[in-house]
Amino acid sequence: MGKLFGTDGIRGVANTWPMTAETALAVGRATAHICRQHEGRHRIVIGKDTRLSGYMLENALTAGICSMGVDVLLVGPLPTPGIAFITESMRADAGIVISASHNPFQDNGIKIFARGGIKLSDAMEAEIEALVSSGRINDIRPTADHVGKAFRIEDALGRYIVFCKNAFPRDLSLDGLHLVLDCANGATYKVAPIVFSELGARVTTLHHTPDGTNINRRCGSQHPEELARKVVEVGAHAGLAFDGDGDRMIAVDEKGQALTGDHVLAICAQDMQARGILAGNQLVCTPMSNIGLRMALKGLGIGYCEANVGDRNVLVKMRDVGANLGGEQSGHILFLDHHSTGDGIISCLQVLAIMQQTQTPLSRLADVMQIAPQALINVPVAEKPPIDSIAGLQAAIRKGADELADAGRVFVRYSGTEPICRVMVEGPTIAMTERIANTLADLVRARIGTAP
Repeated sequence: MGKLFGTDGIRGVANTWPMTAETALAVGRATAHICRQHEGRHRIVIGKDTRLSGYMLENALTAGICSMGVDVLLVGPLPTPGIAFITESMRADAGIVISASHNPFQDNGIKIFARGGIKLSDAMEAEIEALVSSGRINDIRPTADHVGKAFRIEDALGRYIVFCKNAFPRDLSLDGLHLVLDCANGATYKVAPIVFSELGARVTTLHHTPDGTNINRRCGSQHPEELARKVVEVGAHAGLAFDGDGDRMIAVDEKGQALTGDHVLAICAQDMQARGILAGNQLVCTPMSNIGLRMALKGLGIGYCEANVGDRNVLVKMRDVGANLGGEQSGHILFLDHHSTGDGIISCLQVLAIMQQTQTPLSRLADVMQIAPQALINVPVAEKPPIDSIAGLQAAIRKGADELADAGRVFVRYSGTEPICRVMVEGPTIAMTERIANTLADLVRARIGTAP
C-alpha cells in the first residue's frame, strides 16, 4: 500500500486504489476513531461535489463512521468551504469532503476538516494513515447501541447561503451589476446563483446542470474561455468562474480578460491597506505567484511572505505571521476575517464589494498590477523522483535562471494532486519564457514523461 495523503487529502481515479469503497470505509473508521476525544455523542459532517462516484464513497464513509459509534451529518452537494462552515457551525468533530476539486470527473478525493473547520493537520493525517495501513482500525468495533446514526441536514444549503451573504458589506448591494457565473457543473451550481442574485445582481449562469460526468469539462476556473466570450456577448460587468468544489475562483473583467488569483490578491490588498484592515500590512503568496504581484506590492508598500504551494500551507503561514489575506495564483484566496479556508464565492464578493464601493470597472481595478510574461507547461509523468535527481535538469534550470537574471525566474515542481510536473518560467518577453520553458519541459519528458 502506498501513501494515502497528498498535498490536499486523498485523491485518485475513482474505484481504483486509493479511491475505493474499501479505503473510504477504513478512512471513515479511522477518522471517527481519532475524533472520539471527549465524552458524549460525536458527529462528523459529510459533503460532496457532483461526481458520479460521490454516491459510492459517501455511503462507504458513512458506514465506516457509524461503525465506530460516531454519527454522520449528510449535507449532499455543497462547496468545500460550505462543509468547513457547517462543521464549525454545528460544532462537529470533523468534516469530510468528497471531491477531486478541479480534476476530471473520473477522479475523486477525500479532504478532511478538523474541529472548527480547519484542514486536518499533518499529524492527524499521519495517524489516520497509520491506522488504515496497519489494519489496526479493523480491531476496534463498538457494538449494540454504541454504533452511530446518519442524519441528513436539509437546510445546509440555506445556512451556507446566509453565511456567504454575511461576508458582503451590509450597506452595499449588487444592484445594477450583470454577472455571468460559470459553476463548472460542480458544487456551486445551486448556491452561487442564489447568493449573487439575492444580493441584487442580474445573473446569467453557465454550466449549472451537473450530470455526474460533466464536472470541470471544458468549463470552470480551469477553462474560462467560454465565460470570457459570454461576458462580452451580453455586456456583463464581470464573469466569475469556480472550480468543481468551489474553493477557488477566477474573474473575467468587462472586456473579457481573465484575471488570476494574483490580480485578486493585489486588488484586495490595496483596498484593505487603504481601509487599515490589512493585518501586518502584508499578505501570503506562493512561489507560483507572478513576479508582477511582487512588484505591485512593493510599489504599494505592502510586504509579502511565501508559503509552499497549497492552500493549507498558505493558511499555516498566514497564522504564523498574523496575516489575514493570502492565496495562490490559481484562485485559492483566503480571507481569514470571513472564513477559515479558501472560498470562491466569498472571494468574488470581496472583489465585487470593491467595484461597488469605488464605482470602478474590474478592468481598471486590475491595473494595480501588470502580469509578467509567463509560460506554464504541465508535463504528464510516470513517476516523481526528486527534481534535483533528474539528470541534467538542475543544470538546465541554472542556465535558464542565469539568462533571465533579475528580469525573471524559473520554477519546476510536481503537482501534489496529479501525475504532473509543472514547469514555470517568467521573463521579460513571451518568446524567451516559452523557449526556456519548452527546453526544460522537453528534458522532463525525455527523463520521466509518459507517452502522449
